[in-house]
Order: sequence, then structure tokens, then C-alpha cells
Amino acid sequence: MRHHAETGSALVYILIAIALLAALTVTFMEPSSQQASSQNTFQTVADLNSQVNTIRSSVQECVLNYPSGETGYVGKTNFPYPANPSSTYLASPDANDQVRNIRCPGNPGGSSNNHADIFSGASGKFLPPAPDLFGEWIYSNTIDGVFFYSATDKTDAFIQTALTKLDEQFSECEADVIDASVASGGAKNLLSTGAPQCPSGNTCFRVWIIAKPSNVYNGDTDGDEATCP
Repeated sequence: MRHHAETGSALVYILIAIALLAALTVTFMEPSSQQASSQNTFQTVADLNSQVNTIRSSVQECVLNYPSGETGYVGKTNFPYPANPSSTYLASPDANDQVRNIRCPGNPGGSSNNHADIFSGASGKFLPPAPDLFGEWIYSNTIDGVFFYSATDKTDAFIQTALTKLDEQFSECEADVIDASVASGGAKNLLSTGAPQCPSGNTCFRVWIIAKPSNVYNGDTDGDEATCP
């Protein structure tokens, strides 16, 4: 009888040990997943913020170094901020308005409309590839002001968290997160006059360099730009 009792007790201990091991496994697995999500969020915020600062400071440096622009550019929209890279004013316009293609009016000066690239080997400024899961930064010089933005069509939960945290690092009306998902109505105009748009099925992050009263904050996800002029 004593042998059977000891065997039964040992079996109970084994079952308890298995149950504890299973519980510990679940406990360790959940924080690991949460930790990975936190790391992804942190890295996304850091990458986007770093490029935002690089772009904005480079454009401002151009304006400060060449406040007179070039003679033919005087009176253009938001003078002396760079024109859109695809602007037909430029001697050799680009096919798109990617930030990496913007040029600095006044460099060279005089009457030259062949402005020098802000990001190039000659300038010594290089724009890294767009952050993972995001598209190229797009530049816009319009009647609403000057801004740049990037879009992502990814739906990973950490991306939305990262954009919310990134938006919190800027003043109200300085940046906005634009939800252009199908559920929110699809593509959102980024200008008071229409295009460019945050594409349908995407979330965009936009940063203003200068903003005019006519600007719009269509699709702002947290509503903190609702009172912007």
C-alpha cells in the first residue's frame, strides 16, 4: 500500500511540474511578443523622426543660405523655398516629387533655373532609403504651404502605434497622421485644392515646413488638428 501511495504522490508532483512548465512557457512567450512589438515601434519612430529632421533642416538651410533665391524665381509660390522637383519651371524637371530630388533655388544664383540638388554627392548631404514598410518621402510646395509626407499600406499594429507616438513629438498643426483606409473613406486630399492625395488603403505621415491658413488636415486620426487655421 505504501508503494502505491508513493507512486501516486510522485505522479501528482509530475503533473504539477508539467502544469507549471506550461504556465511559465506561456508567461515567457507573451512578453517576448510584446517586446518585439515595442522594439519595432521604437525603431520605426526613430527612423522616421531622424529622416524628418534631416529633410526639414536641409530645406531650411537652403532657404537661409540663399534667401534671395535666383532672379527668375522671385515671386513664385512660397519663394524662396524649393519648387516641386517636377515643376516645369526647372531647366530639367524630374518625373516625380520625391524629396531626394528637391533642389535649392539660388544655388547657382543669377538667372539660372537649373537649381542644384540639395541631396547629392556635391552637396555632401545624403538622404537614406525610406524607412522599412514606408514609401519615399514626397515634397509639396503649393498655395497651402510647404510640406512632405510618406505613406504606408501596411497594416501591422505597431505601425499605427509608432505613427501616433511620432505625431505626439510634434506641435499641433505641425504634423498629422492621415488615415486613408477603405474603412475611413479611402484616398484623402492633402491640399485645399485636391491632389496630391494620401492613397486609398494607406496611412500617411505629413510634416509641414510652412503652413498657410488655406491648408487642410483631412483624415487627421486623433483630431488634434481640428482647430488648426
